[in-house]
Amino acid sequence: MKKIMLLGSGELGKEFVIAAKRAGQYVVACDRYAGAPAMQVADECEVFSMLDGDALEAAVRKHQPDIIVPEIEAIRTERLFQFEEEGIQVVPSARAVNYTMNRRAIRDLASKELGLRTAKYFYAKTFDEFKEAADQIGFPCVVKPLMSSSGHGQSYVHNDDELEQAFREAMEGSRGDVKEVIIEEFIDFDSEFTLLTVTQQHGWPTLFCPPIGHVQKGGDYRESWQPYKISDEALKQAQMMADKVTKALTGAGIWGVEFFLTKQGEVIFSELSPRPHDTGMVTLGHTTNLSEFELHFRAVMGLPIAGIHLEHAGASAVILSPGEPSPSVPPSSPVPYVAALSQLPYNLSEALTEDRTRIRIFGKPEAHKGRRMGVVLCYGEVGDDVNALRDKAKRLAKTVLGTDPYMKK
Repeated sequence: MKKIMLLGSGELGKEFVIAAKRAGQYVVACDRYAGAPAMQVADECEVFSMLDGDALEAAVRKHQPDIIVPEIEAIRTERLFQFEEEGIQVVPSARAVNYTMNRRAIRDLASKELGLRTAKYFYAKTFDEFKEAADQIGFPCVVKPLMSSSGHGQSYVHNDDELEQAFREAMEGSRGDVKEVIIEEFIDFDSEFTLLTVTQQHGWPTLFCPPIGHVQKGGDYRESWQPYKISDEALKQAQMMADKVTKALTGAGIWGVEFFLTKQGEVIFSELSPRPHDTGMVTLGHTTNLSEFELHFRAVMGLPIAGIHLEHAGASAVILSPGEPSPSVPPSSPVPYVAALSQLPYNLSEALTEDRTRIRIFGKPEAHKGRRMGVVLCYGEVGDDVNALRDKAKRLAKTVLGTDPYMKK
């Protein structure tokens, strides 16, 4: 049995913990707030800011984990090198986590060192630098904090009049102490997709899941589907790029590698996450023989993965909170996630009257407007109309809390 420390305990971490517990492992779930989703299924939990390097080290010294699994961006990543040097396995590696938690590092690696096709981009720390970059890139353009998640601080800028607000939102949406933004050319893409990529220990080959199509609003995942229709040549391009960048970053685990597919069929590298990906939640609907969380667990533990196969067509759509609920459980409740579950009027019955439908409620302790509180998963036979499954998932997601997955945050 291994002791695993999870840094970040959201809905993706929760599913990873479930996979680990099914295999008899011991998990310590950490996050900045109590009652986070993964804490509800872990053996122990710790509450502290992972941007506090001393607090992070204290938790590691207390629990002495064999493996550290980061699930979020806001971590004092330089401390992970020290832990790795001491013999603690960092997933996928301290190098990978350090690079990918900051858009500057991963973008420069992909574009300048590996020569992958990316959008044209510049960095800016001041508004004057930002304005100069926008003049060079032109409009429309995309603005993001260098460190953020779930689309926080991201916006599309259409003209000079929108620059000041976009810069302010990007700075305010930054996580950690990195106060810098990246400004990118807008890619006129046909669609976006994720290629879940599994790197393994023991010299075993890198594996790829069937590509996943997805839709984001304001940089935040709203729906995904598998399989995503793509030409053999475009898929080979994506696999080559994913293999190249994950090898450069090193380590074992699952990676969510995002791409744009242009109307001309060109594949453009977008972003990369060294952990299970939001869009990969569709695999919880039996689309592949192993979910992304089971794949991540096996890769982390050095267990063999005999193969990855498409077993069903499927689609996912998020369940969004309609607003701030009125508390029905006192804030001092010893199980704060129960408060969120009781505050929101979850209606599971209507969606579950339809066959081949699954619902996952995350159990987040707080609900604010537009926050992801769960996901609806619909699946069918391989070869079924994926667009019909997408429509079904989005329609049923609206019945659970009465909100539209496409609502603007």
